[in-house]
Amino acid sequence: MDSAKEELQHLRKLLKIEKEEDLQQYKKQVLNASLQERVQSGLTWYPIKVTQTGIGYGEQLFIELEKTTQLESSGQLQSGKRAILFSNYNNDPKNNQIEGIIVSATSQKMRFVTYEEDLPDWINSGKLGVDLLFDESSYKEMEETLRLVIDATGRNAEIRDILLGFKPARFEETETLFNNEKLNKSQNEAIHNIIRAQDVSIVHGPPGTGKTTTFVQAIKEVVAREKQTLVTAPSNTAVDLLVEKLVAEGLNVIRIGHPARVNDDIISHTVDAQVANHEYYGDIKALKKKAEEFRNLAFKYKRNFGKSEAMQRKALLDEAKGLRGEAAKLEDYIQSDVLSKAQVVACTLVGANNYILKDKTFKTVFIDEAAQALEPACWIPVLKAQRVIMAGDHFQLPPTVKSYEAGKAGLNITLFEKTIKRQKADVMLDVQYRMNEQIMAFSASQFYKGKLHAHESNDDIHLAASPDPIEFIDTAGCSFDEKIAGSQSLFNEEEGLLLLRYLDGLIAQIEYDDSEKIGENINIGIISPYRGQVQFLKENLAGYENITKYLKFIDVHSIDGFQGQERDIILISLVRSNDKSEVGFLADTRRMNVALTRAKRKLIVFGDSATLASHPFYEKFIDFAQGHNYHKTAWEFM
Repeated sequence: MDSAKEELQHLRKLLKIEKEEDLQQYKKQVLNASLQERVQSGLTWYPIKVTQTGIGYGEQLFIELEKTTQLESSGQLQSGKRAILFSNYNNDPKNNQIEGIIVSATSQKMRFVTYEEDLPDWINSGKLGVDLLFDESSYKEMEETLRLVIDATGRNAEIRDILLGFKPARFEETETLFNNEKLNKSQNEAIHNIIRAQDVSIVHGPPGTGKTTTFVQAIKEVVAREKQTLVTAPSNTAVDLLVEKLVAEGLNVIRIGHPARVNDDIISHTVDAQVANHEYYGDIKALKKKAEEFRNLAFKYKRNFGKSEAMQRKALLDEAKGLRGEAAKLEDYIQSDVLSKAQVVACTLVGANNYILKDKTFKTVFIDEAAQALEPACWIPVLKAQRVIMAGDHFQLPPTVKSYEAGKAGLNITLFEKTIKRQKADVMLDVQYRMNEQIMAFSASQFYKGKLHAHESNDDIHLAASPDPIEFIDTAGCSFDEKIAGSQSLFNEEEGLLLLRYLDGLIAQIEYDDSEKIGENINIGIISPYRGQVQFLKENLAGYENITKYLKFIDVHSIDGFQGQERDIILISLVRSNDKSEVGFLADTRRMNVALTRAKRKLIVFGDSATLASHPFYEKFIDFAQGHNYHKTAWEFM
């Protein structure tokens, strides 16, 4: 592209393609699918029951919901998602429904918040369910933001051109190096780089290198210099994690939008909670109560009444309207007061367009997990910034792009990736604290040019009952063929059963060794790139004696589900095994980088070398396993 404007015009076209594809998939999966199909694909919870209702912060009606069966879903109904609560009462779910937002969700329970004033009459009639709603509002925010960025002038235009590499990023020269004794050399260098940056600075954080710790300390340093800053991330969960860490550091944080986890630590820092605790909040309640009294008086008049009664009703309604207007003005004042006192304003990328932040600008804006964010979403907080600080790792999970066409044409390339490649503005954190050095070694060589090192304390990270840090269990020649599950995802029954048998035996070894105990100091994760395999493994966990004893300490998820997490033991089922040597979306090696770097003490990978070796990345991994005597055949465990 010859200019930033041309590049962004192209991006605008890709966003429209993505929106249309997303809408078509939604129509196919939700609007045009049966209830049973929606439940199986994880887009609907049904049947569910109401366990609690009430008025939460901000006087919003909340409804606690719980599944009436133990059926697992793929988890697409997540915190922050817009959804519809419906009832099949009188076989008329289209009329028995209310819209709202999911503010928290586990595998079995959900908290649903709606702006409705009262519970609907049908809430206690018929069977209830929750459907995912198409999120058109986020696309509107991104589309409008791209228009503004394209037409930007002044500092916004300058930042735009710098982030996209059309102008060089500038740094102040300072002789004094930043030094926090709690941080390592590269972490201190990253914060020093942020302090010097006039336009943009990037913290490149590979797995286990303390990216969040570094980012939090950087935010503290910026707040000390600038009094207030905006901190953002793509997801509610990522924002809430930062809020928790920043509050623990003693900063005054205000959380804009819906928190992903409804706990006291987060709730007390939301706008609604801080408004409710304000010294003038009682005046708002009094005004609203008085307004409601006038409104009730007005509607006590019957339909057939004379001119004087009509005038009296109008006067009462006008009085009620005036009181509500006073309450709204006072609420705006309180929100402004709360916002002005905050050292950190925290929200999602799209949440940066919240009306509370309208026309608000910040000297510095932080974007965490920027390598997982769609570029159009990143520009929303960037428009409020004099300079931008990003953190992430473009060698881990990319953003989710639903349109193959848009992704191939560049929508899957993030602003983080563009800037880190086009500017010299980054510092890579080079010491990892999570995992055994051997577990780290392959990833370090393939993605980080051998610059990533394990901290000396990692030497003692191993599993006493099974000291080899890595095992690759090769199923080649076993006829463990992949199959298509009902959800159109792949699964591999024989490979899955082998994994479970292996885990059952490993647990027996740990029990026999007795120096470590599952639950006390060992937890376990099972990962598969394919939802079909994840579902198969979950359904079969309880069929093994030793596994059954420790089910609550064993998590089974897709790679996305383990992003940002770690476990002592990780088992990975790669699934692919076919005559054509097709590896499918395993070819996105960034996903495998995430999977391979979740284990702290022991990593066990199950896969068919005959299929996998057709891809150079997996060929290298197999060579790595053979070179270190980590390679074993499945026959040894059958």
